[in-house]
Amino acid sequence: MTQKIKSESLIQQFTEYLLVEKGLSYNTIISYQRDLEDFAEFVEKNFENMNILEIDHHHIVKYLAYLSEKGLSSSTLDRRMDSLRTFYKFMVIERYIKSSPAEIIEHIRSWNKLPTVLSIAEIQTLLNKPDTSKPLGLRDKAILELMYASGLRVSEVVELIISDINADIGYIRCLGKGNKERVVPVGSKALEAIRDYLKSGRPLLNPKGEWLFVNYKGDKLTRDGIRRIIQSIAKEAGINKKISPHTLRHCFATHLLERGADLRSLQEMLGHASISTTQLYTHVNSERLKEVHSKFHPRG
Repeated sequence: MTQKIKSESLIQQFTEYLLVEKGLSYNTIISYQRDLEDFAEFVEKNFENMNILEIDHHHIVKYLAYLSEKGLSSSTLDRRMDSLRTFYKFMVIERYIKSSPAEIIEHIRSWNKLPTVLSIAEIQTLLNKPDTSKPLGLRDKAILELMYASGLRVSEVVELIISDINADIGYIRCLGKGNKERVVPVGSKALEAIRDYLKSGRPLLNPKGEWLFVNYKGDKLTRDGIRRIIQSIAKEAGINKKISPHTLRHCFATHLLERGADLRSLQEMLGHASISTTQLYTHVNSERLKEVHSKFHPRG
């Protein structure tokens, strides 16, 4: 039945509903109509023999990535999503579909303002900058290597304890959002930096205690402390781009994907509850992705 109903007809029914039932203004209805016509055109051009009733949230994600690549602002993307949510709620009410494919996607807010991605050469310059002849330099080197090798959030890094590191098999255990525990692979370069820090750096900062990363007083490092460390090292390394701890997480994802890592594995490593979040985060079409971390990460 859905194949026999043209998108234009569905959009017309929706705009009539907005006018008669909702009493919206002419300009608001025209805005909805243009958003939906643009989406319908995207579906027809990119997905053969499909109309807007047959798509799922993955198609919407690809549409949002397409709009972001065109340079549309986050507020515009949010408005487009609101149009789709309202339209598909109406389609559910009218029993054209059982559930809305738009409901699973959160508000965009500022996902098109993702952190700057450093090149691999810039990453190497950054990672090699800490003075490893000093305890704090060993610590900073370990932090940088770990965050780039694992894609951990800074909030996860500050909560790591020494026993979370399993250097023998190359994994770390961390507690992510919602107190969900996950195990993440870590490359050989990061493990080497962590070993050096635990052997020659941390004992001089704090010979006791369980926190993995500590400050010069021996106390647990804070998120703001790591932010200042990363920004200071970047400045010393001559990297003029605006970066933050999240930049390393984004570089981790981007560099893996560029070298062929598959989206599902990346989702697990990043700790995303939904693969839609990973797709939005990376701006990468999942069809061109292949294998994972140990084989493709440039410092694995």
